[in-house]
Amino acid sequence: MKGKSPDLESTGSGTTTKRSSVSSGSRSRTRREFLTRFTDSEHFTNKLQDWFASLLDNSESNEPVFEAPFELVELQKFDYALEGVSFQQLTRMPNAVYASTSASVEANAYLAIEDFLHATVNSLWEAFWSQDEPVPFSNPRHPHGKWDHILELALLRPDIESDHHQPSLHVLSEALFYALRILIARSVSRLDFSQSSSNCVFILLVDTQYGVVKVEGDVSKLDFDVNNVYDCAAEWIQKHSKISVSPVDRIWNKLGNANWGDIGALQVVFATYHSIMQYFGPPRHSIEDLAADHSSRLHSRRQERHLGDDTSLSENGMFRFQQRTMSPEIVEVQEEEPTNIEPEDSMRLEVGSVLWLEDSNYQKGYQIKQVLSNGTLPYHVASPVDEVGKSVFLYVGSPPSQLEPAWEDMNLWYQVQRQTKILSIMKQRGLSSKYLPQLHGSGRIIHPGQCQKPSSGGRCDHPWCGTPILVTTPVGETVADLVKEGRFGPEEAIRCCHDCLSALSSSSSAGIRHGDIRPENVVYVTSGARHPYFVLIGWGHAVLEDRDRPAMNLHFSSTYALQEGKLCAASDAESLIYMLYFCSGDLPDLDSVEGALQWRETSWSKRLIQQKLGDVSTILKAFSDYVDSLCGTPYPLDYDIWCSLLNLSETGKLHYETCPTVLFLYRIFGVD
Repeated sequence: MKGKSPDLESTGSGTTTKRSSVSSGSRSRTRREFLTRFTDSEHFTNKLQDWFASLLDNSESNEPVFEAPFELVELQKFDYALEGVSFQQLTRMPNAVYASTSASVEANAYLAIEDFLHATVNSLWEAFWSQDEPVPFSNPRHPHGKWDHILELALLRPDIESDHHQPSLHVLSEALFYALRILIARSVSRLDFSQSSSNCVFILLVDTQYGVVKVEGDVSKLDFDVNNVYDCAAEWIQKHSKISVSPVDRIWNKLGNANWGDIGALQVVFATYHSIMQYFGPPRHSIEDLAADHSSRLHSRRQERHLGDDTSLSENGMFRFQQRTMSPEIVEVQEEEPTNIEPEDSMRLEVGSVLWLEDSNYQKGYQIKQVLSNGTLPYHVASPVDEVGKSVFLYVGSPPSQLEPAWEDMNLWYQVQRQTKILSIMKQRGLSSKYLPQLHGSGRIIHPGQCQKPSSGGRCDHPWCGTPILVTTPVGETVADLVKEGRFGPEEAIRCCHDCLSALSSSSSAGIRHGDIRPENVVYVTSGARHPYFVLIGWGHAVLEDRDRPAMNLHFSSTYALQEGKLCAASDAESLIYMLYFCSGDLPDLDSVEGALQWRETSWSKRLIQQKLGDVSTILKAFSDYVDSLCGTPYPLDYDIWCSLLNLSETGKLHYETCPTVLFLYRIFGVD
């Protein structure tokens, strides 16, 4: 950003009808000229050295030079309110950019900050302002942004901490430099700024540690001498500004979640909250409202989980911050011994175990024959007690006795309850295809011992009471297993593409899209089949309506799903292409959404996907070209033609009279 002034191209935004009043055109021109010349942060730093040294000399030992922008009680109350707010989980964290790092590492660091800020703003907006209205931060008319559009600014700098847990002079003066640029740009902007927002700005300091710099001041008191900009700017900082700097604190928990009570992260989130409030006014739901709404529930949850006792509470009911110096951000809590259950009441899901299912007022028994995993969650191959020799897939959900579901339990919810709903809808709508899983049974576990549930809809004290079960057919090996064992060749790839497209054709006719196509969700059925075939399973993330969101997978999700969080008409087919592509080669190392999108753009533009699939089969190359032409568009996929093409390619027979369109497409795509 050094030396750049995007606001100078056009100071006004053109996005609002209201305009801030300006006393005279000459004053505005003078300030713009001042901004034009105020571009060198190093020169500005030199002007502040004596001032900063005097502040250090006058401050007491180990005492901060500047006051903190937020009182501790404010952060406590804010943290208490946020305990009920869900923040997006981020899997990467920004690290400071050092001279030895590569350009790609530097780019990833900046994108990590962008992800963090984006997740923070989204969660704050939905929690405090509106869950229905979209986040109102966009600038489509000026892709490079303007200084007067900046709500807050983050600086990624190494070694931000100096003495007294405060930023070094170099980092602090750079923050003041950008803060002053923003304040001046706001003073001549056509945007309608309130007095408070035009006189205050937050700068975030980002490294393996975090800090917040708050700069307040009336820029009308700045001497806009265009021939002496740095002396004037330094004088304003010293005489007319109020600078608040938070103590630099370690980065939160390195897992990417803001809900851990870490002061460093909390200050950054709170600064972002105030920045949003400057522009859009007080939120619809105040901090006090959210804190009061969650207090009783959170208190009982902490007590039941033994996460704290009454001694950890302050007089106002909020949990105190515990200052730690060397201990980790996440403290392991020793689990207490579980409640003893008599041996006859225990239930272990292992080979040989029999589970009984209450389904529509009658019972079904299933004996577990094999315990499998789809990569993250367990499921089982079982045999119905009354159908010896028959095999089924058996999925067991999370026991409802758990107070609050973990991330794995949410995945189980999609695997069991949501998939049960989708398969039931398929059955109700009369979808019939051997390439789709069939619902064999669903209901609740009948646990050992006497059930004391009060009603048919309730549950008793047994930890397994009410646990959902889903049973489906047919049973087969996953594509992931076939690839691992080297049994997924060209014939299997063509057959897999045909069968999955057939399944998608049937589901799309009922308005259902899969949204989670990957090797673990396609099984190869050989038992009891004259000709082996593939079945598309794992419909828990299926999309029925606009509000449904597909699963996010950096390797297999479609481009549109990663960009918009939704599916377009060709999304499932695009995911199918990625699955076939990766099954014929190694998975690339993708660690971010941006990296995944970049890989897709490069691979499609260089036709790397078409070339590799062309090595497997010409028809797969043609199909990938077809999908590439539809990606991101609203146009539907012609399943019938491509199912016919893939079927003909497999059998080697062409029926000219019955399928002239197929022959025409064969010739277009060069299939011999």
